[in-house]
Amino acid sequence: MDSAPIKKRYEALKPHLDERVKRLFAAAEALALGRGGIVAVSNATGISRNVIARGIEEIRSQPSLPKKRVRKRGGGRKRTADKDPTLKSDLEALIEPATRGDPDSSLRWTCKSLRKLAEELQGKGHRTSHRMVGELLKEMGYSLQGSKKTLEGSSHPDRNAQFEHIHHTVGIFQGNGQPVVSVDTKKKELVGRFGNNGKEYRPKGRPEKVNVHDFKDPEPGGASPCGVYDLNHDVGWVNAGIDNDTSSFAAASIRGWWLTMGRKLYPRAKELLIAADSGGGNGYRVRLWKIELQKFANETGLSITVHHFPPGTSKWNKIEHRLFSFISQDWRSGPLVNHEVIVNLIAATKTRSGLEVHCQLDNNSYPKGVKISDKEVKALNIKRDDFYGEWNYTIDPLPP
Repeated sequence: MDSAPIKKRYEALKPHLDERVKRLFAAAEALALGRGGIVAVSNATGISRNVIARGIEEIRSQPSLPKKRVRKRGGGRKRTADKDPTLKSDLEALIEPATRGDPDSSLRWTCKSLRKLAEELQGKGHRTSHRMVGELLKEMGYSLQGSKKTLEGSSHPDRNAQFEHIHHTVGIFQGNGQPVVSVDTKKKELVGRFGNNGKEYRPKGRPEKVNVHDFKDPEPGGASPCGVYDLNHDVGWVNAGIDNDTSSFAAASIRGWWLTMGRKLYPRAKELLIAADSGGGNGYRVRLWKIELQKFANETGLSITVHHFPPGTSKWNKIEHRLFSFISQDWRSGPLVNHEVIVNLIAATKTRSGLEVHCQLDNNSYPKGVKISDKEVKALNIKRDDFYGEWNYTIDPLPP
């Protein structure tokens, strides 16, 4: 009995058949062949003889299943997870985050891959495989996930109030046509043939070659991009420094923005609002930051108002997601081989909303450890707000 045509028909239809239709197809072929048909169809399709026999019974009798079902309720082979009542609980105990600190946990210092989880379960006497472990994890609501930066420490009780205060002040300055800028320094980038996360199109088989290890090269060293983002005009200014990220460097970056762009955009400006983080060179506790702002106010005649974001909320600073995020996207694939590449990549950053970025290289030195005396602090022409004066203050120019 030639079963080759049956096999061809079955292989052609197999991707489109569910369990019930496969059973009925095999039964119909067996009935058409007559005596010995069940054996021939079973050999051609791989469907068991018992299944084909049940299909023949279904064809000869009235349908016993609703149209949308492929087998009776409770039919089919029982899953291992159903027969093993402790399989799921033991699996969850292996991946539960609380076990990471348990010295007795066998997976404390290992990657929790499906195969390792299966091996551990098998060691506990369970009959399972890595495929079954994957299916169980999916049923239990687990999925592959990376770590996510969301923990910011304790929340300040007046955090939202400070956000509202900043928003209110920004509205006043913008309504009066005065400049409003968001200021921050991006993390220091290694300069040289160091790998960056990301991909770019290149000829097949010719990836960009970079160093195996990210050891800082004394020449050319690194670069610290300090940005000034103009909220009113959607324009960014970046000062790429090659020395330390200090308060003097942050103030010099603001000064560079004003001399290069700010005074042209705001010829009638009398005030300047700066939104800054609470830490770093422009932190609210840093004495040198206020001294440098006083110098800047004296030079320009501007009244400098500063509002700091509460600790742990730097991601709400506009410069992070309106300027730095796009800069990171542009240079995430290729190595930053020299300072010229960094400056050009930053200056080429654009968005559909119309963002423009200007960048310059700052070769000046900004030494650390500059001490500010109490006398210098007392000489500041500073006025602190009634609402959290440490975070909100104004520095006016000193009389000539």
